[in-house]
Amino acid sequence: MEDKIVVKNLTKKFGDREILKNISFSVKKGEIFVLMGGSGSGKSTTIKHIIGLLKPTSGNIIIDGIDITKLEEKDLIEFRKKMGYLFQEGALFDSLKVWENVGFYFLENTKRNHSEIRKLASEKLHLVGLKDIEDLYPSQLSGGMRKRVSLARAISTDPEIVLYDEPTSGLDPVTSAMIDKLIVHLRDTIGVTSIVVTHDLESAFGIADRIAMIHKGVIYAVGTPDEIRNHPDPIVQQFINRAPDGPITDELFQELTYSKT
Repeated sequence: MEDKIVVKNLTKKFGDREILKNISFSVKKGEIFVLMGGSGSGKSTTIKHIIGLLKPTSGNIIIDGIDITKLEEKDLIEFRKKMGYLFQEGALFDSLKVWENVGFYFLENTKRNHSEIRKLASEKLHLVGLKDIEDLYPSQLSGGMRKRVSLARAISTDPEIVLYDEPTSGLDPVTSAMIDKLIVHLRDTIGVTSIVVTHDLESAFGIADRIAMIHKGVIYAVGTPDEIRNHPDPIVQQFINRAPDGPITDELFQELTYSKT
């Protein structure tokens, strides 16, 4: 299977603070690739580089053979059309109806008439298991429904790649399972290549073709769910086993001690 996305020696610094430390991985075409790690590990920063919202300090991001770090802004905007992005908080526009949120790209960037855009929005909502809510506002929806509306918007342009930032965050277990099922469904039905950022272990191991474990901006392991379960690295094992003692908490204790001195 060919590589769709290649992240090579990606480093990101904000001032003196190094967020990503020379990370490398690749994502196959049609794969669900999970980037797993704790809060502040660099997961969201990584996918913001992949969609071009952030520029790396150094390194390369190659998508379909094109290094997007070398693109001019106008070319990057055009390139982004092949990607959808599900924001962690959904990022719906409260003042717009559901169909307007889903069809927002077309309302802002094309001359399609509203009835055509509304029809497209309905089709995308149907793909994520929603119907007859086109004229509701986000405030009238449950958290799980808002997340699915956000997903419908993310796939509105028929992207080849969808990036999911904590798609099950803040959701109950049943709704989380529904979102996971939708991610797999979109891969299976329309061939989407997916990168899913999460610290939800059940979700990660339930949907992933492969997983990368990131901690403090460093990739510690990449492999299938079984390879990650059996990986010898103590940081990987502490995280996936939810262990209170180990190198992750030792580091945290050392940081807290240092900050008091």
